[in-house]
Amino acid sequence: MGDEGLMSTEPGRAPRLVIDPADYAAVYAIGDVHGCLDALLELEDMIREDALSTEGRKLIVMLGDYVDRGPKSAAVLYHLTASPPSGFERVCLRGNHDDAFLAFLDGDPAGDWVLDHGAETTFASYGVVMDGFNLPTNRFALREAIRNAVPSSHVEFLRSLPVLLTLGTDVFAHAGLKPGRPLSEQTDDDLMWIRRSFLDLGPGLPVRVFHGHTPMREAHVGPDRVSLDTHCYRTGRLTAARVVAGDVSILSVG
Repeated sequence: MGDEGLMSTEPGRAPRLVIDPADYAAVYAIGDVHGCLDALLELEDMIREDALSTEGRKLIVMLGDYVDRGPKSAAVLYHLTASPPSGFERVCLRGNHDDAFLAFLDGDPAGDWVLDHGAETTFASYGVVMDGFNLPTNRFALREAIRNAVPSSHVEFLRSLPVLLTLGTDVFAHAGLKPGRPLSEQTDDDLMWIRRSFLDLGPGLPVRVFHGHTPMREAHVGPDRVSLDTHCYRTGRLTAARVVAGDVSILSVG
């Protein structure tokens, strides 16, 4: 996207982005993709058609989890590192799977989490077959193989992703917020990994949170949170929320 947003980066924290909500006539937030490129392309076509009825600038917000579990993680990252759909600007947020994949590439032991949570499909999409390595003995060899297979543009893309987008009283994060904690004090782990306390208590702040992370059969639209992960890699359903003048509508494919 352009230079209109204010990006803040502090040492040891992923970036946060603030945009004036008056900059966009329509915002479309898309839930967890998890390697499901075909569904993403179909949903983008639906969004493009839907947006024809709204004059002004439009923004697509990707809520994270682009890799793992689905069949085309590499292709999804190629798509997201290219230009957004014609007539749109786009912000991509970092999900916990994206963060763990980056940690694995960086050699952080915390990144080994992906090995038990769908990484085999991500690696296969880059031409690396995880079953060909004797794990855990050959974990180093597996890491070197995937490092050599993943383009530097994908690594740089993942590293650059913000974990929070604020547009007025609407905020966008992959997993949610720590209830009652000011936005300035939310940690990366809060924003990418939180689940139960946020779902039970809500944000505890005067904001409405658009998030994915926790799969649901149907999108949830409430006064303080909008949940958009509809388990695309299992159900084939990928979901977006359209926000126009504060009103939320749901678009879905699959």
